[in-house]
Amino acid sequence: MARALARGWRRPLVCADPVAARARALAADVGGEALASNVAVAERADLVVLCHKPAQLREVAGELQAHARAVASILATVPLADLESAYPDRPVYRFIPSLPVEVREGAVVQAAGASGDASLDARVSELFSELGTLVVLDESLVDVAMGLMSCSPAYVALVAEAQVDAGVRRGIPAAAGAELVVQTLAGTAELLRARGYDTVAVRREVTSPGGITARGLAALERAGVRAAFSDALDAVLGDGK
Repeated sequence: MARALARGWRRPLVCADPVAARARALAADVGGEALASNVAVAERADLVVLCHKPAQLREVAGELQAHARAVASILATVPLADLESAYPDRPVYRFIPSLPVEVREGAVVQAAGASGDASLDARVSELFSELGTLVVLDESLVDVAMGLMSCSPAYVALVAEAQVDAGVRRGIPAAAGAELVVQTLAGTAELLRARGYDTVAVRREVTSPGGITARGLAALERAGVRAAFSDALDAVLGDGK
C-alpha cells in the first residue's frame, strides 16, 4: 500500500524500510531518496506516513515521536486514540486507502478529527484527496468502511476472474474475456458515479422483465451473492459465524 500511495502522489518523497533494497526501489520508481532510518525520514519530512504493521505502532513511535512534525497513519484497526497516545503533542491523522489510489481512482476514508491546526488539517486532507475520493467518517465506522473498500479490490478482481472463467468455459479466449469484463466493470463504475450511485436504477435499466439479465441475476441470487458479501464483511470485522 505504501507503494500505491507513493505512485498515486506522483511526487518525489523520502522513505525508509527495514529492507533497504525495498526503499531504494520505491525511491527509484517514484523519485526521491531512500534514507537509512525512520528517524532520518522524520527529520526531513513535513508529514510522516506510517505504513508499517499495526503491531509495530509503539516500536516505531519510540523512534519517531521526538522527530516527527505530523503523522498520518494507514494502519488497519489502529484508532486515533492509540495514535494520539503514541505521538503525544503531535498532529495525527488516520486514513484507510484502497489499492486503486495507485492510479488516482481509489477511495480513501479519513477518521473524523481535527488537530487544532486548521491550515495543516486542510493540507493533509488535500494531499489524500489527490488519490481519489476522500470520505470523512466517524471513527466508529472506519473499520466497517475498511471492510467495504480496502478489501474490495480483491473481491472485484475475484468477480472479474470468475466472469472470465465462465466465458472461457463457453469458448471466449481468456484475453478477450478479460478485456470485455474489466472494461465493463470500469464503465459501470463511471456510470454509477454519473447516476449518483443509484445502483438499483442502473440495474433496472439493464434488466428487462423475463430477459437474459433477469435470468442471470436470478442465478446469482440463488447462489447467494448478497449473503457472500455480507459474510465477507463479517469475517473482516471479526464477527463472522
